[in-house]
Amino acid sequence: MENNLLKGKKGIISGALDANSIAWKVAERAYEQGAQIILTNAPIAMRMGEIKKLADKIKAEIIPADATSVDDLNNLFSKSQEILGGKIDFLLHSIGMSPNIRKGLAYTDLNYEYYLKSVDISAISLHKMLSVAIKQDALNEWGSVVTLSYIAAQRVFPFYGDMAEAKAMLESIVRSFGYHYGKAKKVRINSISQSPTKTTAGSGIKGFEDFFSYAEKLSPLGNASAESCADYCITLFSDLTRMVTMQNLYHDGGYSTTGVSTDLMNR
Repeated sequence: MENNLLKGKKGIISGALDANSIAWKVAERAYEQGAQIILTNAPIAMRMGEIKKLADKIKAEIIPADATSVDDLNNLFSKSQEILGGKIDFLLHSIGMSPNIRKGLAYTDLNYEYYLKSVDISAISLHKMLSVAIKQDALNEWGSVVTLSYIAAQRVFPFYGDMAEAKAMLESIVRSFGYHYGKAKKVRINSISQSPTKTTAGSGIKGFEDFFSYAEKLSPLGNASAESCADYCITLFSDLTRMVTMQNLYHDGGYSTTGVSTDLMNR
């Protein structure tokens, strides 16, 4: 599908770790749609992942940046504009990590230093990105920012741990910063609440396969894939969605509004 929806646009995509990452799929789609792209990820993630392969494929430069470091983000936005030869039109924030989940700690017995790291990495990093961008005037008017969320921000999913609070804060930042950036520069900011997706990070959560199967049977359209999420991101980056902002948009095959399915009842 090559419609040049992003022809002439410049963007920054964070979080592409490997070919299973949603951010990886978004970068591929954005390139296919005519965009110039800067890829970024934390230095440790870059050492663990395969981002260089993606950069070669889509002719993108890579700028390492710790999204919790304002200094790194200042460098990211200033260098991106130098390389791309102008301001940024779209930004994907695809960043999330919980040390508590990685350590297998129960929600009722969290390590609070880890808790703060979860929120800083997964939510406050978006605020820091947007704060740096607005101070540098790095985004063009009518630019678009998309971040990835999950329905655990609204409903209880016991296995999701402290990431539930992180996603709730992330969605609040979308609304609050969306107002201020919209008033200042017509920049729109939205979150996508995605189906459980077989990414490297998602698949590492205990019980993921069982839950993936459950969601697949509950959703009338089935689970949304990483590829279809990428397509949705492209529409939000494009000029076709100029008046959509401050929204949490469910991309989950109908999961979020389905009470029960006949498939699950029969099972």
